[in-house]
Amino acid sequence: MVCEDTRVTGKLLHLCDAARPLMAYHEHNAARVRPQILARLRAGASVALVSDAGTPLVSDPGYKLVREAIAQGSAVLALPGPSAALAALTVSGLPSDRFLVAGFLPTRAGPRRQAIAGLGAVPATLVLFEAARRVPQTLAELATALGPREAALARELTKKFEEVRRGSLVELAAHYAAAGAPRGEVVLVIGPPASHGEVAPDDVDAALQEALACMAPAAAAASVAAATGLGRREVYRRALALKEGGPGKEPERR
Repeated sequence: MVCEDTRVTGKLLHLCDAARPLMAYHEHNAARVRPQILARLRAGASVALVSDAGTPLVSDPGYKLVREAIAQGSAVLALPGPSAALAALTVSGLPSDRFLVAGFLPTRAGPRRQAIAGLGAVPATLVLFEAARRVPQTLAELATALGPREAALARELTKKFEEVRRGSLVELAAHYAAAGAPRGEVVLVIGPPASHGEVAPDDVDAALQEALACMAPAAAAASVAAATGLGRREVYRRALALKEGGPGKEPERR
């Protein structure tokens, strides 16, 4: 039996009274261990690949093992288990007819911005995984780039302290900026982009006021412009007007 962590899987097998020899297979040793597993398959052995949490092959190196097993003619069967991505999508309340599981965003700033920009145009609900400590920063970046889209943050799914917080990206960013990083395993679900049609001025103002509660005018304008399809300069002027004097006042010329 192949697993991410022999200690975790060992506990599960003990509870089931089904002890088996275990071999660790994870992103740090995959290149070295994979040939050993493939050799066992060629010799006629049956090998089970077990994931610590969720379904094997989702955001782990399992797909490389499966691909090479198929290439050498070994049979591959699936016994689906719990899936964090599908569980989060189910409880988010967001459209589920079309979705993209995008995994983890890059940790470096430049590739991270590029990845978010690329995902922003995908006409589907997005499912992201994120380390809990990076949640406040990630939500702030997502809110700035994608605007006040509907979203949900699910943590510790199927466990004792399961929690789902729903709101716009701007609202979630503001909450975790104040509350700090959550604990546990986190899944972010983000609604698809709105189809840009005629946007009512009152709707633009409402979105801007929401964004201005936790962002500077420039960031708020960029967020709302991305969500509505309006020109950033136009939205920025409106953001300044709202920031300085309320809905009916134009910004003072300096």
